Amino acid sequence: MTSTSPTIAVVGTGTVGAMALWQLARRGIAAVGFDAYAPGHDRGGYGGQTRIFRTAYREGAEYVPLLRRALEGWRTLETETGSTLLTRTGGLTIAPEGHPDLDMVRTCAAAFDLPHEELSPTESMERFPQLPVEPDETVFLDRTAGVLRPEKSVIAAATRAESLGATVHRYCPVQGIEADDHGVRLRTPEGQHRFDRVLLTPGPWATELAQSAALPLEVHQITTMWFQQRRPGEFGLERTPIVLRSGPTAYTSFPAVDGDTVKVSLHSVPRPRIPSAEHITRNPAPELVAAMREAVTRFLPGVHPDPVRVGGYADSFTPDGHAIAGHLPGLPNTTVLTGFSGHGFKMAPVLGEIAADLVVDGTTDHTITHLDPARYATTGEVAG
Repeated sequence: MTSTSPTIAVVGTGTVGAMALWQLARRGIAAVGFDAYAPGHDRGGYGGQTRIFRTAYREGAEYVPLLRRALEGWRTLETETGSTLLTRTGGLTIAPEGHPDLDMVRTCAAAFDLPHEELSPTESMERFPQLPVEPDETVFLDRTAGVLRPEKSVIAAATRAESLGATVHRYCPVQGIEADDHGVRLRTPEGQHRFDRVLLTPGPWATELAQSAALPLEVHQITTMWFQQRRPGEFGLERTPIVLRSGPTAYTSFPAVDGDTVKVSLHSVPRPRIPSAEHITRNPAPELVAAMREAVTRFLPGVHPDPVRVGGYADSFTPDGHAIAGHLPGLPNTTVLTGFSGHGFKMAPVLGEIAADLVVDGTTDHTITHLDPARYATTGEVAG
């Protein structure tokens, strides 16, 4: 690293923080991470054994270039760490004809020539008999989709960053930040630390930031459940794609990466708002269990409908479902990436690039106008 490189603090070493540390260290930047826990812990939005990668993106075509770059980043991280982090399985978007999610994935595929297929209910069930489809539904197969291993990925990024010269202070919560035109000072149980700049990647610990910076962020709990497959191998990685079902019953489901259980996350039941990730409950509400049993019985008959495992996680959400990435008025030498609204993990490597660009250079070549925090500057919306 050169004497002219800024010193950077990264507060939060989860999805974005760990990837940012990796990218900063690759550039020879002196970067130090701080976390109340440790990379790969079980409280952040990335938890739960698996996450989805996809490029035909129902959240908007503006994400496709970022996802393509993220795919390159996943393969680079795998090469640098000798890890297997992304397994291609294909991914099904199942929705009634005319549903906006189906329209958007078609738009993405047409605009960027993405490899895909459209299947009728009969064609889909001939290929994937373990995944029933209703007669009025259409199935869109994203061939580039697959399964990510989130905890393993965060640990891989953080440890690779350390091997390249970064430092991670584990179990060291940041208790205060003072930013001015000359730099930033962090207060921790280990003492005070002075840096040129700070990158804030708080994830579901964004409540305090939301209040101080007047950002409309809310933290919600995400509850996932695992169900035992009835017949060995029926939902194996080699034969079962990820599923994103839209419509009256909306959920995501995953192959049985452990060889036994299928993970399901239900989206058609509201996710409860919580103050922060410290308030996660491991006991799901009875109405959520009932709704999950109904969905699984109807659409995943190859598993037993009573969950054998329940996981509670959290993430920060914005009103429009798009993250906040950039600089905030009144916070000099401070860069913020947060509010990924439950769909940021698949982009983690490119988000690390963007974070490194912004905190070092103040700008990025990636197109992120839809993530600009200035879009909330005139609304007066504040989470509260």
